[in-house]
Amino acid sequence: MAWRALLDLLFPPQCAGCNALGAGLCDACVPRGIVRVRFPMLAVTAIGAYEGSLRTAVLALKDGRRDVAEALGRVTARLVARGSLLVPVPTTAKRRRVRGFDGVTLVARSAAQAAGARVVTALEHRSGDAQRGRSRTQRLEAHGRFACDPAGIAARRVTLFDDVCTTGSTLRDCAGAVREAGGIVEDAVVVAVTKSTASWNMPIVS
Repeated sequence: MAWRALLDLLFPPQCAGCNALGAGLCDACVPRGIVRVRFPMLAVTAIGAYEGSLRTAVLALKDGRRDVAEALGRVTARLVARGSLLVPVPTTAKRRRVRGFDGVTLVARSAAQAAGARVVTALEHRSGDAQRGRSRTQRLEAHGRFACDPAGIAARRVTLFDDVCTTGSTLRDCAGAVREAGGIVEDAVVVAVTKSTASWNMPIVS
């Protein structure tokens, strides 16, 4: 797109990790290998732990950096199976208004384009309640916060997509909503998992 080329010329993408020009996250700042953690009825795969350049990139995404969203999408694309159906975990309406876009959905679309997959925005918040700022206990106790539109996912196998897995409660809540709507979900792809979650779940690093 001509407008995007002009935007990149005026405001070139800059690595959130090291500030190098060229991409929202450069190859040198991407962790090597992947991390897998498992919850009851849900396996989660991540690029790495929520620390260092990956944490900085996620925070930049939450601040509204579209170049970082696109870069994270290209990075997570290697975790996405070709032909799969990605269902992003939605942000709250309030945060969408502040940022001007849904960061997780933008990352998912970038990943899907690179991986030959498809995105269906089937989930929505039942309320404006967000997990950010909650204690671990409060996060684990939260449930019933999402609704799922069965159109496009009923009787289909889907993969949940999110930016950070902290306790797994949001992903499990979303998985429950997808199953209630008739979808089949056993896997999730995220950008990063917190160290406490990874340690608690005895991750597989490859």
